[in-house]
Amino acid sequence: MAQSCTHEKDHVKHVKPSSKGCEECLKTGDRWVHLRMCLECGHVGCCDSSKNRHARAHFHATQHPIIQSAEPGEDWRWCYVDEAYL
Repeated sequence: MAQSCTHEKDHVKHVKPSSKGCEECLKTGDRWVHLRMCLECGHVGCCDSSKNRHARAHFHATQHPIIQSAEPGEDWRWCYVDEAYL
């Protein structure tokens, strides 16, 4: 596991959440466990504990590496590439 993230400077933007829930799960009527927001484009997807793992799928589709928890009271960030908390 990497000790630090090398992507924060170039990939973190001032974005707003694209929806109030996981975009893909809302479209299909599915459920999620926790929400994550892409800090490059604002996409909201479900976490790795959710069966669909839409936040990770968004990373694989777009190569946007950094997410932030979209859960109330949480403010942590994660880089998929460096596997590091920010």
